[in-house]
Amino acid sequence: MHTKTIAELIQGLRAKEFSSEELTRCYLDRIKSFDKQVNSFVTITEEQAMQAAKQADKRLSDGTAELLTGVPLAQKDIFCTSGVKTSCGSKMLDNFIAPYDATTVERFNKAGMVMLGKTNMDEFAMGSSNETSYYGPVRNPWDLNRVPGGSSGGSAAAVAARLAPAATGTDTGGSIRQPAALCNLTGLKPTYGRVSRYGMIAFASSLDQGGPMTQTAEDAALLMQVMAGFDQKDSTSVDREVPDYSATLNDSIKGLRIGLPKEYFDEGLEPEVAKLIQAAIQEYEKLGATIHEISLPETKLSVPTYYVIAPAECSSNLSRYDGVRFGYRCENPQNLEDLYKRSRGEGFGAEVKRRIMIGTYALSSGYYDAYYLKAQKLRRIVSDDFRKAFAEVDVIMGPTSPSPAFGLGAKSDPISMYLSDIYTIAVNLAGIPAISIPAGFINGLPIGLQIMGNYFNEAKLLNMAHRYQQVTDWHKKIPAGF
Repeated sequence: MHTKTIAELIQGLRAKEFSSEELTRCYLDRIKSFDKQVNSFVTITEEQAMQAAKQADKRLSDGTAELLTGVPLAQKDIFCTSGVKTSCGSKMLDNFIAPYDATTVERFNKAGMVMLGKTNMDEFAMGSSNETSYYGPVRNPWDLNRVPGGSSGGSAAAVAARLAPAATGTDTGGSIRQPAALCNLTGLKPTYGRVSRYGMIAFASSLDQGGPMTQTAEDAALLMQVMAGFDQKDSTSVDREVPDYSATLNDSIKGLRIGLPKEYFDEGLEPEVAKLIQAAIQEYEKLGATIHEISLPETKLSVPTYYVIAPAECSSNLSRYDGVRFGYRCENPQNLEDLYKRSRGEGFGAEVKRRIMIGTYALSSGYYDAYYLKAQKLRRIVSDDFRKAFAEVDVIMGPTSPSPAFGLGAKSDPISMYLSDIYTIAVNLAGIPAISIPAGFINGLPIGLQIMGNYFNEAKLLNMAHRYQQVTDWHKKIPAGF
């Protein structure tokens, strides 16, 4: 059962080939057997999952089930889950039991999906390798000595190892797409505002966006149908009709204009990755799409712009963790100042501290105009690049990551780590949607093709991904031993 896609699991549940309880038990047993190798889960909600599966079976038998009722999934440990620890991969929140459900969690619960547990992640979503977690690094199922990507590495590893049929992720600068690429998954970062951020613990509020991580584009469309939509509890949520994402999966892409940014194929891209991306693009040509070289000249501004804006917003968002109201508190504080300093100093990891310091400096008096304000102006320039490009083409394609998964501990220098997101960050700055899909292997390690679309054009991205997956089988590959 564990090798089936969500679409196949839905059919099996409806045909009574297996019950939700049997299905859930299968995945829980796999987590117990295999997760010690990959460290993809922080919390396993076994009792809660079996109860939810029992209720799902009742709904399936009495005819009140929705499409996804009875299907298991994992939630990234950044989404608040009522009565369950929500840690954000940090010592700071190791003792935090969320008192309410995030809107995304609430919507999946209403749909009757079964939460298997909460997945490991880079601390407060800050990282590109899932090595900054308080609970230890996540390992890539394709090579246990390599990273799965971050910050949604736990979700990616869990789905890649078939410990869950799907998982949620969040994407601030590529944290759904990059781990999806390194673990051979489909990962969709929706348009900013398409998926509610209520109950999704904030890193950088103007960049964060939740999305699905699945085996196939068809499965991603099914999850997006539940996740997407206006939420009055989220002031950044967009009140816009949600299309039927599954209805257009099989649409023809004949005549579709694909833009290839020359900046995405420069010397920073490994030659073998470039070859596989070009081979994937040729498949689209066979399907009737046309290829056009375009330019996104301000791509080079993306990384420095992002690493001013994101730390500035993180500095502001993480100021609430002071040892007073909730979360970690130091022992025996001497006074209030000591409480603040030691609680934050002991509760946060090195990468989080680094970004808080950068962000606080960028927002400080005398430097705000020189750094934060200028970065926001550059952000508009990066967005304008995409606006001009989409006047000429329908979608933009390129690599998701400049290389396959790198070794654990291989990028100890923060700058080299930050540059691994070079192809994904601009999408978040602009707020547009993008998807990463499996596109081949280099020495047994997966690489991803990234497809970027105009605002609220997720249906077209899913259509493009699905049509490619109908003529290739990269997405069907499973790591040996799992």
